[in-house]
Amino acid sequence: MSLKYYDPDSPLEEVLHAIQEDGGAVMTDVLGNDALDAFASELEPYLRATPKGRDGFTGKKTQRTGALIARTPICREFVMDRRILGLAHEFLGPYAEKLTLHLTQAVAIHPGEVAQLLHRDREAWGTNIPREVEPQFNTLWAITDFTAENGATRIVPGSQKWAWDREAAPEQVHQAEMTKGSVLLYTGTVLHGGGVNRSSDPRVGLNLTYCLAWLRQQENQYLSCPPHIAKDLDEELQELLGYTQATYGLGYFSDPEALPGEFDPLVPELALGRGPRKRERYNLDQLSKVTQK
Repeated sequence: MSLKYYDPDSPLEEVLHAIQEDGGAVMTDVLGNDALDAFASELEPYLRATPKGRDGFTGKKTQRTGALIARTPICREFVMDRRILGLAHEFLGPYAEKLTLHLTQAVAIHPGEVAQLLHRDREAWGTNIPREVEPQFNTLWAITDFTAENGATRIVPGSQKWAWDREAAPEQVHQAEMTKGSVLLYTGTVLHGGGVNRSSDPRVGLNLTYCLAWLRQQENQYLSCPPHIAKDLDEELQELLGYTQATYGLGYFSDPEALPGEFDPLVPELALGRGPRKRERYNLDQLSKVTQK
């Protein structure tokens, strides 16, 4: 079994089927050079200041830079790509009413880096989520070309259906080689890991992942993109960050500076100066009080 490749205009039903059956697929040439150059320029000062990893898993010759919604405006466009969001909603829809942004991370694998341990990203939550529930939908955007030589991500197609303790044989591991601007789409359960960089240049990727809105995010978006920054973002992106209730009773807040007798609890959108998009009525007086603080 090997990875399937699709162009950006391929029917999303076909791409989704490949992800469900194989654990991953590649959509080629989604981003043009202008978008890639803009992202590289916005990322550069933050990546330059990022130390390399502290252990073998994070990569002692690998840099990982987060908080990208706040730091790199063009990254917001990648997160909101309608094709990617459509696939994420279809893939995760059976398990939750809403999605949330789980992680934003630029990953630069430098020359001499060794292969990362094959793993399942869902292990961030341990083994507490029932096997039949798929908790996340992942994307890895190629900011540079991904080649066998420079550490293209290794993936084991079909391993999302394996027993937890089954190990992959060498011939079952494939590298997600792709041109810059392409994106690897993969599940939270499929085995994968960074590759060896035998080249003379860094391999740079952008990891943007989505998860069920009732789960804890791997990257705390409320701290990585706090209200004073999030308030100026697109409303749908605000909701993806988590500034909305995941369900009727999940995700409200209480104003710690409110006087006794003021309305409590509050919907998260009020902290950004607005009410929920899909709610017809909300307390305008409370909105005014929260936004003045």
